[in-house]
Amino acid sequence: MNVAIVKYNAGNVYSVVNALRRLGIEPLLTDDAEQLQRADRVLFPGQGHAGEAMEYLKARRLDEVIRDLKQPVFGICVGQQLLCKHSEEGDVDCIGVFDADVKRFQPQRHEEKVPCMGWNSLHDVKGPLFEENTYVYFVHSYYVPLCEHTTAMADYILPYSAAMQKDNFYACQFHPEKSGAVGEQILKRFLEL
Repeated sequence: MNVAIVKYNAGNVYSVVNALRRLGIEPLLTDDAEQLQRADRVLFPGQGHAGEAMEYLKARRLDEVIRDLKQPVFGICVGQQLLCKHSEEGDVDCIGVFDADVKRFQPQRHEEKVPCMGWNSLHDVKGPLFEENTYVYFVHSYYVPLCEHTTAMADYILPYSAAMQKDNFYACQFHPEKSGAVGEQILKRFLEL
C-alpha cells in the first residue's frame, strides 16, 4: 500500500511515521502534489500554528490538492483543524472540507488549563474508525465545535468534535499515534478503509 504523509511546517510528523512503521507501512513524507494524488491513503498530521501552516500549504497550492483528493485522507490534530473552514489561530481561512470554524478554548475556571493536555474519553462514537467509546491522548488549545460531521465527542471546558468525517475525509483532534493500542487500531482501520 502506498501511504503518503503531507509534509509541511508542522511538528509531530515523525511519531506518525513511526506508528505506521509499527503497522508494517513505510510511508512517503512529501509535499509533492503528484505523489499525494497517487497515494492510496494520505495522512495529514501536525502540531503547530494554523496560520503558518496555511501559509506553507497555500504557497505550494497544497490546500487545493488536499481538498480535491479522492482517496481516504486522515487529518490529525492541526490536520483536522486545517480541514475546517476557518481558524481563530492566526485568523486564517483554511482548506474548507468541513463546514466548521476552529475556536480557541476559553477557560471558565482556575482548573481549566489551556492547552488541554492528556488522556480524555471519546463518547458518542460512530463511523468506521471506532468500535467503542475509549480513551485517547490530546494536546491542543483550539477545538472544532460539534457539527454535522462529528463522529466522536470529547469534553474539556465544553463538548467538542474529537473526530469528524465527510465523504473520504476523516479527522481527529487527538493523537492516535500517541494513544497506545487504541490509537494503533484507529490507524489500522483507516488503512483498511
